This record gives sequence, structure tokens and C-alpha cells, in this order.
Amino acid sequence: MNFNKILIIACLVFHFSGLQAQETPLPYTAAIEKQSQTDWLVAPNAQKAGIYYTANKQGIILYNGYVRREFALSPGLACIDYKNMSNGQQLLRSPKPEAKITINGKVYQVGGLYGQTENAYYLPQWTKQLHGQADFVYKNFKIENIKPYLHWKPNTWTLNRKQATGKHLSFELESTNPALKDIVITIHYELYDGLPLIVKWLSVQNNSSQAIKIDRVINEVLGIVDEESAVVGTEAQMKKQHGIYIESNYAFNNSMQYEISDQTTHWHKDTTYTSQVNYDYKSPVLLEIYPENAPGLTLMPNETLNSIRTHELLIDTYDRERKGLMIRKMYRTIAPWTTQNPIFMHLVSKNDDEVWNAITQCANTGYEALIMSFGSHCNMEDTTAKNISHWKKIADFAHSKGILIGSYSLFSSRHISEEDDVVNPKTGKIGGSFFGNAPCFGSKWGLGYRDKIKYFLSKTGFNIWENDGPYPGDICASTTHPGHTGKDDSQWKQMEIQKELYRWCNENGIYINAPDWYLLDGTNKVSLGYREVNFSLPREQQKILNRQNIFDGNWEKTPSMSWGFVPLTKYQGGGPEAILEPLAEHLSDYKQLMMQYYGAGVQACYRGPRLYDTEETRKTVVEVINWYKKYREILNSDLIHLRRADGRDWDGWLHVNPQLKQKALLMVFNPLKEKITRTVKVPLYYTGLTQSAKISINGGPQKPYKLNRNYEITIPITLQAEAYQWITVE
Repeated sequence: MNFNKILIIACLVFHFSGLQAQETPLPYTAAIEKQSQTDWLVAPNAQKAGIYYTANKQGIILYNGYVRREFALSPGLACIDYKNMSNGQQLLRSPKPEAKITINGKVYQVGGLYGQTENAYYLPQWTKQLHGQADFVYKNFKIENIKPYLHWKPNTWTLNRKQATGKHLSFELESTNPALKDIVITIHYELYDGLPLIVKWLSVQNNSSQAIKIDRVINEVLGIVDEESAVVGTEAQMKKQHGIYIESNYAFNNSMQYEISDQTTHWHKDTTYTSQVNYDYKSPVLLEIYPENAPGLTLMPNETLNSIRTHELLIDTYDRERKGLMIRKMYRTIAPWTTQNPIFMHLVSKNDDEVWNAITQCANTGYEALIMSFGSHCNMEDTTAKNISHWKKIADFAHSKGILIGSYSLFSSRHISEEDDVVNPKTGKIGGSFFGNAPCFGSKWGLGYRDKIKYFLSKTGFNIWENDGPYPGDICASTTHPGHTGKDDSQWKQMEIQKELYRWCNENGIYINAPDWYLLDGTNKVSLGYREVNFSLPREQQKILNRQNIFDGNWEKTPSMSWGFVPLTKYQGGGPEAILEPLAEHLSDYKQLMMQYYGAGVQACYRGPRLYDTEETRKTVVEVINWYKKYREILNSDLIHLRRADGRDWDGWLHVNPQLKQKALLMVFNPLKEKITRTVKVPLYYTGLTQSAKISINGGPQKPYKLNRNYEITIPITLQAEAYQWITVE
């Protein structure tokens, strides 16, 4: 046998073995069955994400020390084990299709095992007794290293500049149905290093010569174990499984919280589960992930459709703080751009002189960026050569001073025209959208707006875009807009336009503030959550309300993911008792508002014509900024909630980071008009300290404290009337 024949045979063996992969699975080891002995929020272990064979080589296992997910390859492709290795919890009670897809009006099963009679639990030995006769069946798999979802280009201060690492496993499936023979579906799984997270999505490739219509892509189907035992009750009334947290990159509605913004997580009943306690089989134990309003997508020949990306984070607690810490670490890992946190001013400008002056004041106080706020005289939609040249000159001056510059621009919540506004499907007329009247992103004007924003940012060198009114999910019934064909595909197409614009900014070093949940597609910051008319209240009330906003808005978000608000001039009404200008006359309030926000790691929009009006004011701003920069890393670390502001007693929060020399920083406030002394219990478990801690009050000498068995210390704190303190822990 000659060399060429040997080579041909080897290639055929490799092809038909189903291992068309850049990497092959690791051999099975008993180590991947063991529960983790470390807390990934405190001391991550050295175990990296890996793809392993099962012991019999009939399946594949994803394992990283914190999550174990096993797939049978025969008799069909299906997930048969999904386990949290931190607490040993098994999430799966029944294999389901790996996905479902509706093509040309018919629902098809993608992978899965079928024939299970007992659906309350699953035993591995049942696998060979089931069948895998799905519409799309397993063909082969591929293993690679995770590639960055966004080629992010940071240009500001950032807590984490590293892109996430791990392994990417993809399964290719094909159909034996002649009508589907040229449709190839690839299921993607990403397993991340250092946390119990798997990201899943689908690719649908049309290799046929005909266009196909896709009405729904369900990219995840899981038969999840029960969360409660309720004999009666509906799916809406009963609890969903707390052991898994789902977040997909298809969320909107301006709530500033993901779970309210989510459009994709669906908990259904499973009537095949006949041994459940619920009498009417209504326990919400079937988890399906899909956008509710994205039918009618046309996939042309040789086109590929990528589904939404679903992040599955395994949770080991009912505790709100710990769950929030898990979600925050997920974000820091998979969306590191959200850890960017430049120090910026929000300028209200009427002319160029005010911009020049604000840039100079930013440079003189240690600020790093200037954003021209709403109501300013910068128009990003004006792409004339004169306007571009004008703002490029100003941007060049800002950059010469080391200051980033950007501007506000509104997309939605305004009327453009009968031709370009969202057409209400119920009336066939404009109006009735999320904001009343709003443009369609797929209209001629909407596509032009996208192009103008890109052009303005590219040509002027602006570094920041504050995009108010991001696309809020409006369904448009127009059949004449070039960016979508009609009502059915309008939400998906508009989402894609909005997300592509944000991804373009992210990859071109442009920082984005946007008040909606596009954080997984490139935006850097979302609103903390506040009521704007509250800024017309007296300053004394504003201070307490702002601390409440900080406390409430940082359960699932890191400090850098939010912005707050400090109007320096009159805003939404209010008299002299509400405003800070003249700044020199209200210096104590100005300083405390800065210390509250910077002490939380949250950037506020200091909205006004200037940062200081006297030398004393300038020195005060410099003092606060220098303090913030000194403690910047710990202040941008996770926030532990101690006591919410209520105006009756002390309130405060604690920043923690076991990776830093400075393990914690405590901020405490006294809203009372009298001096107080309190004994405060400080939880230090998430600092990684176990025996002792060194405490410093307001930068003073350190004092040692012993931790109790709950990893806490108890310290006496004395606060002057209406004052605050910071306490560092090493």
C-alpha cells in the first residue's frame, strides 16, 4: 500500500468517526465526578474548562470544576446530566430536544432522546433504552478555545481588561428528511474558566437553493427538576427553579433590571411528567429559551442565522447577596467592557466657549471625560463637512488635555414622520409604541440615523456616545421600510440593527451609556435607576434618596455598570433648596453627593455648566477625585449591602475584593443632626480573610481585629452629625 492510499484511508476514518475537530476530547478521569472544594467567589481553583469523553466514549462531558454537563452521542444527541459541582445539585430530570426550530410553518426537533416513561428523574442506564429519532440528528462535533464575542477596544480606566477564556464545543446536526437535507444546524456551547457558566446558541445554515422561513428558534430546552411541591396552582403562581439563572442578549424595556427586561425565558408545564405532584400537570418545569416576538425571518440561500446567546449560570443559594455576587462576577468575566468606568462630567452647553472651559476644568480636577448632555448644542446627526470639522477641532483640543469627549443623542421617543415612525400593528397607523411615537430602526430614517452616528464618531474622533432611547422592542407593521419586511420580522431586525451599532462602537474604542439592557452586546453602562423629578426635592432629601438608589441598584450590577445623577443647576423644577449652583455656597452638599457616588464606585452625571466656580470649590473637587483614584480598584469592586438609608439611623455598604491587597472598603453615613456611636458588624467572608483584619478609619493608623466564626468583625463607629466615614480593611 503506497503513502497516498494510506493518507486517503486515514482521512476517511477521521471523517466518519465524527471527530472533525481541532481538538479531541480529554480522556475520562474520575476527578470530573468530584464536587468542588473551593468557593469560586472567594478563591477560584486552578481547574480550567475541559471537554472530556465519558468512560465508555459514548458521550461528551463539559467540566470546569464548578459545572458538569454530559451529552449522550448515541442513540441520539442529548443532555443527560447537568450538575452544579459546588453543591452537588442535579438540575436535569429528563432529556429533551437540544433545540426546536419552526421552518416554513412546521416545528422540528433538533437532537434529543425519546421514550422516557418516568420523567421525575433520570438514570444513566436508561440512555440505551431510548431512541434518538429526531428531525435533526447528530453528525459530528468540534472543540476549540473560546473566541471573544466582541473584539473590545478599551480606552478608559478598566478594572478587568482580560477577555474570558474556556472551551467551545459545537455539535453539527443534519436531517434525513429530504425537505431539510440542505439545512445544517450547529449547536454551540461555551464553558468558561472559573465560574459555573455555559453559554449556548444555534447556527442555522441554509445550503439549499431556496429561501426558507424561520418562525421560531428555541435554542435551549431543559427538563428541570421541581422547585416546589404544589398540588394545585398555575405555572405563573409556582416558583421557578432557583438553581439556574438565565440571561440572554435579547432584552429591553427600560427597567434597568435584566429580569424585567428579559424577553426570552419561558417556564412551561410538562404534561409528559405524569408523576409530578401538581394535579393538573402545571408545574413550571420545562425551560425553553426563545424571543417571543421574532417570527417570519427569511433565510436566503447560503445564509446563516445565529440565534440569541443564552447564558446559563448555576446558582447554589437562595441568598440575594450571594446570587447577585455570582451574576456580577459573570459580567466581569464575559463582558469585561462593563468594568470600564471613566470619571466624566455631564456638560449642558449653549456655545463652544462653555465646552472649552469644561474641558479645561476637567483637566484641572482630574476628570477623565466630558459628555455633552441633552439640551447641549452638539448635534451628532449633522454630518455636514462644516459640523464635522467644527467638532473634530474641539475633540482634538480635549484629547490634547488627556480628556475623552462625547455627546448625547436620542433615537427613540420622538416623532420623525408618517413614513419613518413605527406603524402600530393594531391600528395600521403610527402611534401607540413604547414611547408613544417613535421611529422604526428599519425605516429609511432609522438606517440613516445609524450611518450618521457612525460617521460622526469616526470623523470627529469622539470617544463616548450617550445614546438615549435605545430601541425598546417596538413591533412595526410597515411593509415599506427597507430594514424589515413586515410586522413579523420587525423586532428581530431592529434589534440586530441596534446591537450591530453598539458592537461597532465597542470594537472602535467608543464608550457607550445607554439606558436599556444591551450590556452583552457592547454597551458599557446603564442607568442606576432613579426618578428624575426627585432631583427637584431639597438637597437633604436628595442625599438620602441617592443612597437608596445606590443600595437598590447594585444587587445584580457592578458599580461600573451604572450611572447616577447629580444636577448642578435647576432640573425638573425645584427651588434654591434643590440646586447646587452656586457651588461655592453649597460646597458641603456638593462634596457629600460626590463622596456618596464615588464611595459606591458609581459615576454620576454631574450635569451643569461647570465643575467649580471658585478656587475652594476646585480644591474640594480635586480632593474627592484624588481620594477616589487612590481607592479606585476596591471602590469598583463588588458592593455588599449592610443597611439601607432610611433617615433614622446610620446606613452604608461594603466593597470587597479577595484579589486585592486592600480587601474591603466600608462607607457609612449618618443622616441625623446629632453625633452617633454605633457598633457595626462587618461581614468579611467575601474578602477571603479568615483569621484577622487590619482596619483603618479615614486613612488613619491601622488596628487589628479578629474574625469570628462567621468571618465577621464588630467595630465601634462614631459619626458626627450629617457626616460620613470610610474604613479600609487589609
